[in-house]
Amino acid sequence: MRLPDLGVLPGAIEQFSAHQTLKMFERACRIRAFEWGVKLAHDQRKSDGSKHIQMPIYLSMGQEFVASSVAESFLSKVQPALFGQHRCHDIYLAFGGRPEGLRDELLHKDTGCAGGMGGSASIHSPPIKMFGTDGFIGTNVAIGTGYAYATREPTIIFFGDAAAEEGWALESFGWAAFQKLPILFICVDNNMSVLTEVDVRRNWNVVDVAKGFGIEQSFDLADDPWTIMNRVRMIDLSCPALFNIHTVRHWWHNGTGCDGPPEWDRMAIVKKVLDRAGLFVQAHKLEREVNFDVEQLWLEAIPDLDLTEWRDNR
Repeated sequence: MRLPDLGVLPGAIEQFSAHQTLKMFERACRIRAFEWGVKLAHDQRKSDGSKHIQMPIYLSMGQEFVASSVAESFLSKVQPALFGQHRCHDIYLAFGGRPEGLRDELLHKDTGCAGGMGGSASIHSPPIKMFGTDGFIGTNVAIGTGYAYATREPTIIFFGDAAAEEGWALESFGWAAFQKLPILFICVDNNMSVLTEVDVRRNWNVVDVAKGFGIEQSFDLADDPWTIMNRVRMIDLSCPALFNIHTVRHWWHNGTGCDGPPEWDRMAIVKKVLDRAGLFVQAHKLEREVNFDVEQLWLEAIPDLDLTEWRDNR
């Protein structure tokens, strides 16, 4: 069942300092702001009529709090190996990737994080131990599992709800459980494989299957950041765990189209929680500063970029 409060732990925010909460929020704001910049650069054209971005794009707006909360949970302790999926801008930014590098990658420049050759769907960044995907659905799960088996390093593997149906993923769950590998599997479940909902595709739940393979630390939860951070605290990271995190894709699978309002907007929900926690002023200041920084980032590359749509939607 898809609900914004699925599995949410009451009072979870109280387990974290204001500093931790605001750092997590800042990461999420940076992802959302950056994705607005990508959308505008994608939709607008150069003076000669050509496109700024000439590749398919897979935007993370709506799922910002998955990567930002997991990053906040890990980075104070360890830099894990990261195996992203095609929708991976959020992972790169949350775990410390340089925004300039991602911007330049999307603008086809050799100063991009993957030399301009990876594009939106295959972000690769050695400085943050992020490995790009090859585009075949679910293969990153198997490759990441192999990496963890070979190195025994903490590894986080992100994949979508459709990738969870592939043998690459299912067999990896079994191997990770058998070998007790230090992997956190994160199914970013936006309920859609392009346009096909989960219930149309299968009658089983990822968490139940993972437990069947022996991954006892498996949880079904919504994208509430403090619940995610609490779950990371509670699990034993020396052996495999799986989170099936229900989130919302605001725009199309590929591109910037929209078929209607999202089921929920976690950013709006989080702001209400921050207000109740007495953090509204600090959070609002952080968001303004991040928006300004990201505006300058994009204007540096595209001086005539029209920011009106983004500003009207804040």
